[in-house]
Amino acid sequence: MTTNKFPRIDPEKCTGCGLCVPVCPDHTLVIRAEKAQVGGKRCMGCGHCVAACPQKALTLPRRCGLDFETISPGKKWLPPGAIDPGEFIRFLASRRSCRNYRKKKVAAPLLRDLVRGAITAPSGTNSQKWGFHLIPDRGGVERLGETVAGFYRRINKMAANPLLRLADRVFGHGTLENYYRRHAATVAEALAAWDTGDRDLLFHGAPALVIITSLPGASCPAEDAILAGSHLMLTAHAIGLSTCMIGFAVEAMKRQHGIAAGIGIKEEEKIHAVITVGYGKETYSRTCERKPPALRIIGV
Repeated sequence: MTTNKFPRIDPEKCTGCGLCVPVCPDHTLVIRAEKAQVGGKRCMGCGHCVAACPQKALTLPRRCGLDFETISPGKKWLPPGAIDPGEFIRFLASRRSCRNYRKKKVAAPLLRDLVRGAITAPSGTNSQKWGFHLIPDRGGVERLGETVAGFYRRINKMAANPLLRLADRVFGHGTLENYYRRHAATVAEALAAWDTGDRDLLFHGAPALVIITSLPGASCPAEDAILAGSHLMLTAHAIGLSTCMIGFAVEAMKRQHGIAAGIGIKEEEKIHAVITVGYGKETYSRTCERKPPALRIIGV
């Protein structure tokens, strides 16, 4: 680990209470001469020690903090059980994917605060190697939509060719045949609606998008990005915005690299989530039930 991740300890503030020592996953901190000191060679920069210190004697270098523009979160840690669990589950169940947006523009500070909410998510080895790309206006959303539509026009044309589907079954993995059977008709309907301007079945009329990528060096890049996306969508619900993950856009951007390059995403970044953001037209009366989970208790 690089040394710039190690915590800095103010000996004037440190009382030697030792609360920082057991929470360190890398066993980096020790108490010597009644003060906390760095005694190990590894540090993932998780900040557990900073959060545990009642005297604010520890800091981590190169941290931006969580300074929101439209929200005023408290700084005091909430222990497990500090929030009413029933209300929390009701909040989780109330977030729904939105496919009908108002034309109202989302202010830039709100979009930036969504990203700040997203980065509270956990990440593998605390790498935090994620990237967030904001498309803050409907014009930008439509331009990306046109390039994604172009990709699916080409795929649908290929899938409609029985010889290409046969060749894919024989020499490939049958991906084209599977796409033809499961998605081609629906995509054709969406393309027709897009071309006529009748309805946006890709981004659902959203006025803004967030694209989440992973940067080189992440130990669990896809998991990190999806966790960040989940935190972003929950933050959006809390501040009055609606969201929806758009898998078709992710697939298009993964398979046709020029789409991502066209909006400034670097080649080394991997795309994991495209999320619509806006003010939803939809209202609901109650939370909805879910399918029973595939649950197995091991060892019983």
